[in-house]
Order: sequence, then C-alpha cells, then structure tokens
Amino acid sequence: MAGPTFEEIAAALYAGPPESFVSSRKTHAESVEDRVLAARIRALRKPSVAAWVVNLFAQERAGQLGEALQLAAELREAQEDLDAPALAKLGRERRALTRRLAEMAAELAGSRGEKITSATREAVEGSISAAFFDPAAAGAVASGRLMRAIEASASSDDIRDAVVGEIPELESVPQRPPDELQARRLRRDAQRLLASAEKERKAAERALAKQDAALQDLQTKAAELAKGVAELEAQLARTRAEAERVDKDLQQAKDRQSDARQQSEAAAGAVTRAQKALEEL
Repeated sequence: MAGPTFEEIAAALYAGPPESFVSSRKTHAESVEDRVLAARIRALRKPSVAAWVVNLFAQERAGQLGEALQLAAELREAQEDLDAPALAKLGRERRALTRRLAEMAAELAGSRGEKITSATREAVEGSISAAFFDPAAAGAVASGRLMRAIEASASSDDIRDAVVGEIPELESVPQRPPDELQARRLRRDAQRLLASAEKERKAAERALAKQDAALQDLQTKAAELAKGVAELEAQLARTRAEAERVDKDLQQAKDRQSDARQQSEAAAGAVTRAQKALEEL
C-alpha cells in the first residue's frame, strides 16, 4: 500500500494545531522512508495564522467552501452578460458571501482555541475574495495547503508561491442552457438596480460637491493665513532692524551725554576758580 503523498502530508500539517506544527513535521519526516520526501517535509515552513484558518476551513468545511467556489465560478461566467447595475448588485452579494465565509472560518478556528484578531480575519477574507475572482486562487484555497494568505490582487506567481505542493484544478462550470424566464428576472432586477444606482450616484455627486466646496474654503483660508504669516514675518524683520538701529543710536546718545557732562563739570570748575581769583584781588 502506497504511503501518503507530499501534498497529503502537507495538508495534514497545514490544518493541524499551530502549536504542534514543528513536532508534527518532525514526526511525519521520520515516518517516511523516501529521503527526498523527508527532506521536503522538513523544509516546510509554518503557515501564517490566517493561512492556517483558511486551511482548516477548507479541509473541515470542504462542502460549504466547494459550493461557494462553484457559485463564484458561475458568477464569473454570468457577469460577462450583466450591465453595470447588475454587476454592482453581484459585487455586493459576493462581498457579503465572502464576509460570511470568513466569519465561519474564524469561528471554526476559535473553537480550536485560537484567538483570531481583526487583522487575521481581514487576511482570511482577502484569501476567500481572491478565490472568488481567480480560478488559480480558488484551487489554492481549496487545497488546504496555504503557507500564507492571498490578496485579492495577487498575481499568478504570488498564488503559486503561497501554496505548498501542486495547486489542484477545480472542476469547470458546466454550460447552462439559456433560461428566458431567468433572463427576464435578471432584466427586471437590473432595471431596479439601475434606478437605485442612479439615486446613489446623485447622492454621491451632491456629497462630492459639498466636499469640493469645503476643500475650496479651506484652501482659501490656508492661502490667507499663509499671506498673513508672511506679512507678520516681514513686519517682525522690520521691527528687529529698527530696534537694532535704536539700540545703536541709544549708545551714541549715552556717549554724547557722558561727554557733555564732563564738559559741563569742567566749565563749572573753571567758573569756580575764576570767582575765587576775583575775590582774592
């Protein structure tokens, strides 16, 4: 009987308890006879918390995740025939489903005693969102062998580097025969979405105009204040120059006063001596 493959071992490690990853990796590496396989197992890096949450959900809620990914694939096929309002509704529904799956994954991880932060939850949601938009990301998420979370804007290389082992290919979406009744329902929904989108657009335009006016007011006020600051700085420079000049004049005035006092005292002394000489005649 053939032993487990590298992908099977990696999946078991990457969805197992994070605190036991190192010891489990060692146990698996020691349990295989193939040296190359053992070396590959020892080289496995511990997954991030967000990747572990996605892996745990992918393996233990494979049915729910598989249905969601199948729906996402169908939506990717359908969106080519939808107009802007219908696409907007589709986007809202996709985001709601993404958040719900991320919440379910976080709850599952929490039941295993792992504390899930808001940042981790966002990374989990980002990985699921990427799976909804990109078939390769969908296969990566479904593999249960993520080493790190995937961003919605991840490139093919980023997705490839985030997965340990081969990325499985999910079954393609079967082509459905056209349904006239469904088309009519979609058309009615699209018309309602169009009216709603127009209303939202007008409200957004009013809000934008309000913000434009507020920005213009602030820019005008900032320009006036900057001008006032420049004028005050110029006035301060003139006042400092005037103060320096006055200080210089003050020192010169003090010197002249000192010379005048000396001359006055000398003249008074001369008067005294002249009076004394007159009295002695």
